[in-house]
Amino acid sequence: MKRETKKRSFEKGYYKTNPCKEVFTCKVCGWLVTPEGAGSGHRNHCPNCLSSLHLDNEPGDRQADCGGIMDPVAVWVRKGGEWAVIHRCRRCGALHSNRVAGDDNPLKLLSIALAPLAAPPFPVEHIQEIAQLMADR
Repeated sequence: MKRETKKRSFEKGYYKTNPCKEVFTCKVCGWLVTPEGAGSGHRNHCPNCLSSLHLDNEPGDRQADCGGIMDPVAVWVRKGGEWAVIHRCRRCGALHSNRVAGDDNPLKLLSIALAPLAAPPFPVEHIQEIAQLMADR
């Protein structure tokens, strides 16, 4: 990256309107992350482990002072059917939503989506009893 371009990249809001073409190494899994394959010009998480860094308060502003690791904790479906990953910061607990990139690990995405089904918040052995109670109403 040229010196002048790098200097401009630190200006407030630069990444809101300019694509992020930086190559970086994931702080969690060590994967070399490149912007190619993301499907957009705004790569913000590792396609292998889906982890990120807490850099933004608002998308692209690079104003977060935290810098903590953002763990993928959930997925949700946006209007129109597009998936997004919910990240939670290990350091400050902030939650952020990031759209799924074209080259994200599909097995990791599915494991996050299915995690609540693997450990439901109620005893599974009582489902039949609960279903019967609901039917009686």
